[in-house]
Amino acid sequence: MEIEEAVNLIKKAAAPIDEVMAVPLEHAFGYVLASDLVSEQAVPSFPRSAMDGYAVSSKDISSASAERPVTLRVAGELLAGDSCDFPYVPGSAVRVMTGAMVPEGYDSVVKQEDTDYGEDEVKIFVSQPPYRNYCHIGEEIKSGETVLEKGCRIGRSEAGLIASLGLREIKVRRPVRAAVICTGSELLEAGEKPEDGKIYNSIRYILCTAIRQERLEVVSEDTCADDEDEIISHIRQALYKADVILTTGGVSVGKKDLIPGILDRLGAKRLFGGINIQPGTPTLCSVLDGKVILSLSGNPYAAMANFDLYFWPLVSELMGSDRFIPRETEAVLSDDYDKLNRMRRHVRAYASDGKVYLPASEHMSSVFGNTVSCNCYIDIPSGVRINPGDKVRIRMMRPGI
Repeated sequence: MEIEEAVNLIKKAAAPIDEVMAVPLEHAFGYVLASDLVSEQAVPSFPRSAMDGYAVSSKDISSASAERPVTLRVAGELLAGDSCDFPYVPGSAVRVMTGAMVPEGYDSVVKQEDTDYGEDEVKIFVSQPPYRNYCHIGEEIKSGETVLEKGCRIGRSEAGLIASLGLREIKVRRPVRAAVICTGSELLEAGEKPEDGKIYNSIRYILCTAIRQERLEVVSEDTCADDEDEIISHIRQALYKADVILTTGGVSVGKKDLIPGILDRLGAKRLFGGINIQPGTPTLCSVLDGKVILSLSGNPYAAMANFDLYFWPLVSELMGSDRFIPRETEAVLSDDYDKLNRMRRHVRAYASDGKVYLPASEHMSSVFGNTVSCNCYIDIPSGVRINPGDKVRIRMMRPGI
């Protein structure tokens, strides 16, 4: 099966989360809007000046020029935030700063550089049409306008836009809850004393950090031995509290690769396994009690690469937002890659300014540390040789808001 077919299957199996919660705007980063956000007011809600200068009536300065300036009486001054109490009088002007309210009857703002900066009277050296340097009511947002659509993920621009409406909290979808179960009798937890034949469980931190980075929840993170009953117990517990269950290890064909048999024993429906991709060909995906179980390799790089392939499309469906999908694009290969792959392969790389580099000298799945210098995968079709200067398909390693 190809990756694209597997992704479609996992998306079809996802039951969207419909729980809604309110969050303060200052903590809303990364959350997903639960419904369209419609403005109840215009922004700005009053006409305001786009310049430091003088609010005038365009009719009063229609004959003004550098040679024959028009002199107007200065009725007063308004700073940004001041309330307006200057009714229009023909032949008058009001000194205004950027962002200040433009009083009714004044329809244009002459920038101060086109005046003599007068205080009681001001000479105007230019004529200009109505509404020059003038921000209309609702110029940015009209009352009743849909400002942000349901499924929008909150980033800095979205937060600023929401704040401009005066909203302190917003309604968002409850984040995905994930349970992580790492299997393997060889696993030690960080901080434990080293033992011969044992390795530290790095995959737990890779997956849980990736999930939390996107403002999703990790409701449990367990490590268990290669024991059927213990693994089954953890899966059953996770079914009660998680939307998605991630297992690592035990998916291949070795003596202690127990996950396929355990899933069969539990009655899980198999969606896919054995995808045309390296690393992570044995990755499994199943559904049990309406919950998706994604079973990843016990190899850290293979687990991370296949987590990125399948977890984010799944989250996108659960959260009703495509802003969780890592960006895919093309880039020009800058470095040599001399391997001809029998299967489709995802090679760790670094993309910048339309080019993609191979900072990692080793591309074996058993080597993980060099991923800290990478931000994407090169998607290389099976049997295709790529050379410097070729356009290649890349997939970023994580979503971007």
